[in-house]
Amino acid sequence: MPVFDPGILQSGQYHDWLVQGLVLSLQLTAASFVLALPLGAVLALMRSAQAAPLRAAGASVVEAVRNVPLLAHLLFWYFAFPELLPEAAREFLYAHNPEAVCAVIALSLYSGVHMAEDIRSGIRAVPPSQLEAARSLGLGRLATVRLVLLPQALRAAVPPLLSQTVNLWKDTSVATVIGAAEMMYQAARVETASFRSAEAFTFATLAYLTVSLLISLAAHLYQRRYPVRPA
Repeated sequence: MPVFDPGILQSGQYHDWLVQGLVLSLQLTAASFVLALPLGAVLALMRSAQAAPLRAAGASVVEAVRNVPLLAHLLFWYFAFPELLPEAAREFLYAHNPEAVCAVIALSLYSGVHMAEDIRSGIRAVPPSQLEAARSLGLGRLATVRLVLLPQALRAAVPPLLSQTVNLWKDTSVATVIGAAEMMYQAARVETASFRSAEAFTFATLAYLTVSLLISLAAHLYQRRYPVRPA
């Protein structure tokens, strides 16, 4: 008759915790990127607009967000923001994984303002003749921005945007301070439960390194496939 070893069950449970943390970290990265990129594009357009009020508003948002540490953003959105909501909205938030939701909000804003500067550099790289040609063909201002300006600006900004994605991936580790069960949270949980510090934090370190290198490799391959050419 086989002997039941509870240590095997515990080892499997610890492995599951670490994998769950890795999956949540990837989900936080993906969700934050999906929100941060359009936010960055809007802010970049505002900062590049001809109207002074739009430029001032865009610059104010960028400077206000990027000059506050990410940790402060996380603590604000998790502890202060829910108290500003109506009771029904607050209860809805608390019923739907508030740690992950607030982490996504903070990471999206923080990454979005940094992406805005990269996209704005891409906008500056688009030759004015491209916009003049679009207007001469009868395209309106919004159509010119959507069909001509943004596609070229985003293509030029891909390498720095991928670098920002690496930063976003690493920044998900800060979400552990508000109790989001991402990879660092689960590694600390395994360490506390089993005292297997080396295994837990080696897993987390290698996971962060592997994903970061994969994103960096994607940036390198993109630059080789689409080298930046002078306008």
